[in-house]
Amino acid sequence: MGIDRYGSGGSFEPIIGYSRVIRAGDFVEVSGCTGVDADGAIVGGGDPAEETRQAIRNIAAALAQVGATVEQVTRTRIFLKDVTMWEAVGRAHGEVFGEIRPVTTLVEVSSLIDPAMLVEIEASAYLG
Repeated sequence: MGIDRYGSGGSFEPIIGYSRVIRAGDFVEVSGCTGVDADGAIVGGGDPAEETRQAIRNIAAALAQVGATVEQVTRTRIFLKDVTMWEAVGRAHGEVFGEIRPVTTLVEVSSLIDPAMLVEIEASAYLG
């Protein structure tokens, strides 16, 4: 079984050396997605829920590259700069994943790659 690797065209991918999404058979991994739009601008102007919604849209786009959907997500990992934002972020996450109910981890981190970012989300999916 081979591993298919896809990028998003993001500026950090070639510097760090990573793929946005990989598919290995029925398993899919999406690297950390933040709340940036196609132009690299942070969406939401400091609103953690809006950043979360954009990060999830970015996850959905990455999944589509390998023929997957958010309905096939089995795990998400949420990284927050300020854990007191958990409820706004959690509710935005629940707008998409409320019925899907992947296992989820939510942790506070000291910073993200851009200090203006508030949230980053990783996802795993199973296509079997």
